[in-house]
Amino acid sequence: MNLVRSEMELAARRVRLRPLSVGDFHAYKEVRTRCRDWLRPWEPLPSQGQPDPSTERRAFSALCGARDRERQLGTGYGFGLFVPPAASESAAGPENATRLAGVVNLSGIQRGPFQNSYLGYWIDQACAGRGYVPEAVALVLRFAFEEADLHRVQVAIIPRNHSSRRVVEKLGLREEGMALRYLQINGVWEDHIRYAMTVEDWDERGDALTKEWLI
Repeated sequence: MNLVRSEMELAARRVRLRPLSVGDFHAYKEVRTRCRDWLRPWEPLPSQGQPDPSTERRAFSALCGARDRERQLGTGYGFGLFVPPAASESAAGPENATRLAGVVNLSGIQRGPFQNSYLGYWIDQACAGRGYVPEAVALVLRFAFEEADLHRVQVAIIPRNHSSRRVVEKLGLREEGMALRYLQINGVWEDHIRYAMTVEDWDERGDALTKEWLI
């Protein structure tokens, strides 16, 4: 089996996920700067006066520290998404997944009777369309249901974001309807389609998703 987990590192067929550290700053800055126009339509505006983690090392360090605290408290799990360097695609495998290409986050975890988390992700434009994100999301779903003991994972996507919608549709997340003016994205209150998977869905389809995407 090609599925590996060490501490908070997850790895599958081609991708590797691990928490970001301060040493990732330059790679993070390069990707976020180069892909700024690609990512801007799908993300909230930065808070006015807040330092930008994609340009300022101290702000990036604070972001990593916040993710570490969330992980320690069990309120969130943030992962950098690492893929094989473009020139080494034929040597794909977790041991070769050294290029930072994006982020996958489980955030806003609520326990008690809800046991819910929100899933978000983004990827380098140069790496889009290669199936890395569905693989990474399948890996995080497996972690969410088999190790983090969540009952439900939700994703909210702007309807016109067809690339992001294809990810959850490939994995068979259930479409649960439209949330009007759900999030403020790029300065506009945008409608979002809500998708979800529960642990019952994973129990039914997890083995098939694991075989299709992870091993």
